[in-house]
Amino acid sequence: MSKSSGVIAPRSEAEAFFKAHPDVDSIEMIYTDLGGVPRGKRLRRHEVLAVYDSGRMMPGSITVVDITGQDTIETGLVWEDGDADRSMKPIPGTLVRTPWGGEHAAQFLVDFYELDGTPHDLDPRHVLGRVVDRFAADGMTPVLAVELEFYLVDPRRARDGAIRPARPGYSRDTPRNVEVYGLREMDDFRPFFDALYAATDVQDIPLESAISEFAPGQFELTLRHKPDALRACDDAIMYKRLVKAIAQAQGLEATFMAKPFAEQAGSGMHIHVSMNDDAGVNIFASDDPEGTPALRHAIGGMIGSVGDAFALFAPHANSYRRFKANSYAPVAPTWGVNNRTVSFRIPAGPPPSRHVEHRACGADANPYLAVAAVLAGMHHGMANQTDPGTAVVGNGYDRDASGDDKPPSNWIAAVDRFHGSQLMRDYLGTRFVDMFSIVKRVEQDRYFSVVPTLDYDWYLRNA
Repeated sequence: MSKSSGVIAPRSEAEAFFKAHPDVDSIEMIYTDLGGVPRGKRLRRHEVLAVYDSGRMMPGSITVVDITGQDTIETGLVWEDGDADRSMKPIPGTLVRTPWGGEHAAQFLVDFYELDGTPHDLDPRHVLGRVVDRFAADGMTPVLAVELEFYLVDPRRARDGAIRPARPGYSRDTPRNVEVYGLREMDDFRPFFDALYAATDVQDIPLESAISEFAPGQFELTLRHKPDALRACDDAIMYKRLVKAIAQAQGLEATFMAKPFAEQAGSGMHIHVSMNDDAGVNIFASDDPEGTPALRHAIGGMIGSVGDAFALFAPHANSYRRFKANSYAPVAPTWGVNNRTVSFRIPAGPPPSRHVEHRACGADANPYLAVAAVLAGMHHGMANQTDPGTAVVGNGYDRDASGDDKPPSNWIAAVDRFHGSQLMRDYLGTRFVDMFSIVKRVEQDRYFSVVPTLDYDWYLRNA
């Protein structure tokens, strides 16, 4: 059982919320599936206290649906199991109002449990909790933040199905210029950002700075570091839902696809991690820009495990379109100081802030699973004092990406490597690795069984 993730919100939390918000009567109960998609139920007020008392039943098959919400019967966890119910129980601190839903709306996150109270081993949050427990047993606490890039796009597609960046309300022109760090671009969507910040304050999500990113319609906002990896990922999950909901309410579409436009920058999920000891002191802190031996060993572990974990960092077919040289998406298992061309960057800053930024993940990754894999690599590297090699100085895209540590170049190879990884089985659980791999292989079969328009353009006449 995971000690970290197996904490259930008490009834008193819900009672206090409803006392403070007597008008709320539409509450969404949200579970995050393998693909990072929020699923669940919408409840009336009188139903919610029972969830805090004894949980809410939901079919176990929800733990093995694919990205489209379709059952994966090949797991043996659907018909063979009788599609039996398990129990969903509330996560502390996640019962909050949802401003975009009106005056009467709220939500809370849930974990999945077996009927005997054991945390379900396929729940992504419990998977992360087991890794965090490994650090706790060694007297360490990961301090982290999840940083996400996304695009605002026009919800109306072109006749050929293509998408385009969202247009400001005053303009009929589609944005075309990159305008990285452009302030005018932020002003263009001020109503969206004003509503976003107001809603994150309501939900106690620690949202901070915002920038216009490296493509028209692309933005990045930062979340504050927390000495609680689970809560930091809860923040990321709630933030993604909030971004999409507020965009929809304003006639926009927000997407965290890894590569929505072939000719523009992809969207990444950057995971920033430092490490506290029992006294709350950052063991990575050092006057040396390369940090302490513990930090370098953690990076060595991430380098050695990045290929094994790539199916979690790049979980979809579209994910692999993001990895191109000179694109700010890393293509080799490299590290460096103050260098955005590498996979594992030690940012510049004062010694107490020394940490590592993991840059391999796409914004489409499940935050719980991506962070679990990042921390697994770090723990393994620190436990085995893994040498990361020499830091890259200059252009990391010039470095050779060959060797055992090279990330897989496609979706199928990534899932195969993940399935065969003993390290991932050790940290994330053998049954989780098996079930995730089955879901993704079935998803691959479904994806490649569809004949795309490009096939007709290339082969209809010429084949």
